[in-house]
Amino acid sequence: MFTVCALYHFTRFDEPGALRGPLLDLCRAEAITGTLLLAGEGLNGTIAGPAAGIDRVLAYLRALPGCADLECKLSTASTRPFARMKVRLKREIVTMGQPGVDPRAKVGHYVEPAAWNDLIRAPDVVVIDTRNDYEVAIGSFEGAVDPATRSFREFPAWWEQNKARFHNKRIAMFCTGGIRCEKSTNWLLGQGVEEVYHLKGGILKYLEEVPEAESAWQGACFVFDGRVSVEHGLREGPHELCHACRRPILPEDCARPEFEEGVSCHQCRDETTDEDKGRFRERQKQIALARARGDRHLHADLPDEYGPA
Repeated sequence: MFTVCALYHFTRFDEPGALRGPLLDLCRAEAITGTLLLAGEGLNGTIAGPAAGIDRVLAYLRALPGCADLECKLSTASTRPFARMKVRLKREIVTMGQPGVDPRAKVGHYVEPAAWNDLIRAPDVVVIDTRNDYEVAIGSFEGAVDPATRSFREFPAWWEQNKARFHNKRIAMFCTGGIRCEKSTNWLLGQGVEEVYHLKGGILKYLEEVPEAESAWQGACFVFDGRVSVEHGLREGPHELCHACRRPILPEDCARPEFEEGVSCHQCRDETTDEDKGRFRERQKQIALARARGDRHLHADLPDEYGPA
């Protein structure tokens, strides 16, 4: 059993590049795999490995300047969810592309999971899912607005086009682990929205703490690791990943005529050219050869657009 640790923390790193080498060395020494993103605004990522190794990495991170109160969300996976360890330098730890956004200055009102249902069921509240379209497709909160964005960078433009719909409403926002809401609520407050709320700890904390019988969550929650999705109690969900388009699919989708492992699924069959599919087939051949050797091909990993949050 592997411990999976999803984390993020906003703080000021004057030289994030200087942190990369020591952090990567520590993770490799502790048999930790996954992805950590470093930027001047902080850190973000998901890592997995032995519980003792995760503890040592967390202790190291909390000893960094401004990180003493770093929080994380722990869960388990039956198989190793990442093939390798990556520590990457980024301009933002979650890309919104809006100058002046600083969650350290101000964010929306945090709402604990136990109080979330009452808030989102209030008639004067609009609930907005800040995640990407492929994440929303497999699960969301009842009544939530889906912006249908393909990346978090598109959210500000979507808001500008739709804000009139939410006049005189309180805004409640949520995402997987909380990081996208840290930025989006700060941005909305800067746009003059007066009452903004967000789910503390994100969907993961809600699924961990709120009993399924009392839940307003419908479906599964996409996660950026080899489990692909989790359900109530953070148990592993039923989804697999189409390694052509990186969207989640169900086991029964593999029986559809559009599915070819590593090449296409019913969601992306018509989105790629024959040349693309040829390249995908060659990649899938290399993955199969790696499996036969007992290895895991590097390209089998999930993308690390912004980690888990």
